[in-house]
Amino acid sequence: MEDPAAVESDADSTVGDPTAGLDDILNLDLEQLGKVDVVVPSMDVEVTSVTRTESTVGRSPAAVFVITPEMIRRSGATCIPEVLRMVPGMEVARINASQWAITCRGFNGRYNNKLLVQIDGRSVYSPIYGNVLWEVNDVMLQDVQRIEVIRGPGSTLWGSNAVNGIINIITKPAKDTQGLLIHGGAGTEERGFTGVRYGGGAGSDLNWRVYGKQFDRDGGSVPQGNSADDWRMAQTGFRADWTPNRSDAVTLQGDYYTENAGRTVYDFLATPPYEQHIEDDGRLCGGNVLGRWSRDLGKDSNWTLQLYFDRRERHYSTYDQNCNTLDVDFQRQSSLGMCQKIVWGAGYRYWDNIFNVYDGHAFNQSVDPNARSNNTFSYFVQDQITLRDDLLYLTVGSKFEHNEFTNFEYQPGARLLWTPDERQSVWAAITRAVRIPSLVEEDIRIKIRQIPMGPPPPMFVQITGNRAIESEDLLSYEVGYRAQPSDRFSWDLALFYNKYVDIIGFVPDPLGFPLPLVWPWVSENALDGETYGGEITATWQFNPCWRVTGSYSYLQMQLHKYPGIAADPAMLEYPEGESPHNQVYFRSSWDLARTWMLDVALRYVDSIHSSQERGVVPSYTTMDARLAWQPTANFEMAVVGQNLLDRRHYEYFFTDVVPTEVDRGVYATVTLRR
Repeated sequence: MEDPAAVESDADSTVGDPTAGLDDILNLDLEQLGKVDVVVPSMDVEVTSVTRTESTVGRSPAAVFVITPEMIRRSGATCIPEVLRMVPGMEVARINASQWAITCRGFNGRYNNKLLVQIDGRSVYSPIYGNVLWEVNDVMLQDVQRIEVIRGPGSTLWGSNAVNGIINIITKPAKDTQGLLIHGGAGTEERGFTGVRYGGGAGSDLNWRVYGKQFDRDGGSVPQGNSADDWRMAQTGFRADWTPNRSDAVTLQGDYYTENAGRTVYDFLATPPYEQHIEDDGRLCGGNVLGRWSRDLGKDSNWTLQLYFDRRERHYSTYDQNCNTLDVDFQRQSSLGMCQKIVWGAGYRYWDNIFNVYDGHAFNQSVDPNARSNNTFSYFVQDQITLRDDLLYLTVGSKFEHNEFTNFEYQPGARLLWTPDERQSVWAAITRAVRIPSLVEEDIRIKIRQIPMGPPPPMFVQITGNRAIESEDLLSYEVGYRAQPSDRFSWDLALFYNKYVDIIGFVPDPLGFPLPLVWPWVSENALDGETYGGEITATWQFNPCWRVTGSYSYLQMQLHKYPGIAADPAMLEYPEGESPHNQVYFRSSWDLARTWMLDVALRYVDSIHSSQERGVVPSYTTMDARLAWQPTANFEMAVVGQNLLDRRHYEYFFTDVVPTEVDRGVYATVTLRR
């Protein structure tokens, strides 16, 4: 017979606990469920990316959304881009099996350059395009502690390219991943995947883990027949955490990956038929190693020193690229009196890049010079001022950088937070952010398409880089309100107005037509414009077994070319058209019984116009579903259906790559822990 006192204790431990998820409730029987007062985890969720200090969502003056391990597991997603679909305002579009277009608040694209992404403090952007190559930035999802997504600029602390948003992927400490985990599955699109992790320790001060994972994903569909964008990847890595005393903590971690990422690309010819398709199976590999040393000095005072090295290699039939990155970052936090918290830091970043074009394809693409490096020095300072205790807070600061593209940059910002009570917060922010040019915009020479797309004679657009271009500037205004009026309901609203100047675009070269049938274009600071909109999200815990989350996002973009710029209307139309005006997301998480769980997610995405040659990507509505059986805390089986409402649909048209449709898929998975 069960001890009544123990039953009362177990139920009480769940009451009012903001970290108690649906998984905790599964371990309670009917008598215990009657004692549970479920709390929606909203205001008290931990977050560090907004101020580079430990805080909570309710005390964050920014549009921040946190993805928890439970949300990842119950989503049925198999990679980070799929996980990000649940974030309000996030634009996630699949181009083919391995390539993505991801951003927030506008300017989406394969080469999106206004989003900063970090994995455990390691920036993962590619200097050649200034974008994130999602196909080579993967983690073991079971190791993720949380994903913090900030919509809006974070340049005051994180520097250039943190213009429209920040994604910070934070993995679990090694002490939280002890023992053995085996994960695997297979299905129609996910043809096979496995992951193994083992964690151990030496005494109480040293913990470690190692992991390995691999997957084989089917390519998408094309109207002409079979696609060539299958994706196969293997990755391994480690992490070790050492706490030699109460003040110091040392982390050493690293990863290595190798993969084959297929794609079909357009190759433009100088003679009939002027265009051909090439099946281009890319061989990608790389690795990184990161070390971090933190010391707690007491009384809200600490410092952290971080160093990492990253190497990436990309080998395609048309080109080779090798890139090395070395980054050093130091941060110091201290208090100044009772009302001020100072955070400052300095950093150094070096990268070098080699880009070689194979013979036979130089007509299409080249980089001059083919080898280049860059040194960036940075410093930031931030002051968090308590204007009135537990009520009003002001945060001001700036990032200062010197790079070899645009020399000196400064990026100040101010954020105001009002917390009338522990269940409400109102915030406002004004921020200046910059986006420095990429290698492509300074050094590229590429022929990208024919005009018109028809029989002879075609005209080729030749794009040439320009080292005289300046950085893009953003002045952003944001306001937000979040509230948790009851333990079972919370909601969050964020509104923004962004003013961009010196937007880099490709415009007709005023020097004219030096070659027959070639229309020369050059990169230039050619545009300014505005974007405005907002995101609203709400979570409602109907009862201990059923939770519903929904969000709506709206975006409007208006771009204007500078006087004297002779531009094709497409220069304005396609940046504006690459992002959907409206997006809707709805998720229902239901515990059917003690050991059964059902999750259903619906998504609506407006139509976009991302390519002049390929036309409009129609709007679509799709649904994912996951049915799981978890008889014990250490074993789970699940069946996942993806894109269930239609057989297939396009999500994004990319100029360089033959697009494929995203197919309906079903897979089964098993997870075992010991």
